[in-house]
Amino acid sequence: MKATYQNLVSQIRTKKSMLCVGLDSDISKIPERFLKEQYPQFAFNHFIVDETAEFTVAYKPNLAFYESQGAKGFEELKMTVDFIRNNYPEIFLIADAKRGDIGNTSKHYAKTFFEYFDFDAVTLSPYMGEDVIKPFLEYENKWVILLGLTSNASAGAVQFFENNHGKKFFEHILSLGQEWGTPKNTMFVVGATKAEYLKDIRKAAPGNFFLVPGIGAQGGDLEAVISNGKNKDGGLLINSSRGIIFAENPKQEAKKLQNKMEKYLNFE
Repeated sequence: MKATYQNLVSQIRTKKSMLCVGLDSDISKIPERFLKEQYPQFAFNHFIVDETAEFTVAYKPNLAFYESQGAKGFEELKMTVDFIRNNYPEIFLIADAKRGDIGNTSKHYAKTFFEYFDFDAVTLSPYMGEDVIKPFLEYENKWVILLGLTSNASAGAVQFFENNHGKKFFEHILSLGQEWGTPKNTMFVVGATKAEYLKDIRKAAPGNFFLVPGIGAQGGDLEAVISNGKNKDGGLLINSSRGIIFAENPKQEAKKLQNKMEKYLNFE
């Protein structure tokens, strides 16, 4: 299924959910029963996806947890993507890679994530400018997700830096990102722990989707995120990783979040 804007909106409306599950499959935290498998990360991901897919509109593997395992980790990531593609083709797939380079290097990153792995979207650091995202935007029905305002504690030292006109760096990125791409191919990362800024960020980028990490283990307020950040089409992919995948009952945790989302979702 093509990862068009309308297909993403349709999935949100059908499932009454904005849930993105982060497949941060840390080999040191995976339950022992999966470690006995030949491909433990894939076996664990297979289980998590089957348990949560009915409540989920996106999955977001964090590349670090696979890259750290070398060639086998890459193989298990490819197996995971292929499994989701074959069994849950409607679900949006995000490579949480946070790449950011120029020219030919960026072109090869795009080839890796969009051709070899067949992800729908990839997270990018925009620090090096438009050259970072150009090669990715050459792919039809593929998306870039630019780091905007992130959840980590030390982000403010960079993202709140102001120019001579009082414009913060993350605000500048929001403006540039909308010049470089469109709401049909460009999203922004906005951390759930920064929910107090979401209302103004939504005004600054009314049509773009936001990827919102920080719900669950990081303590983000789901109600504040939805009420301040949603638009007429939903406009949010709200991520939970550890709070779901390492829960005693992942299906129950995913359903619980979906039920809360449905409560606050209403479409015009």
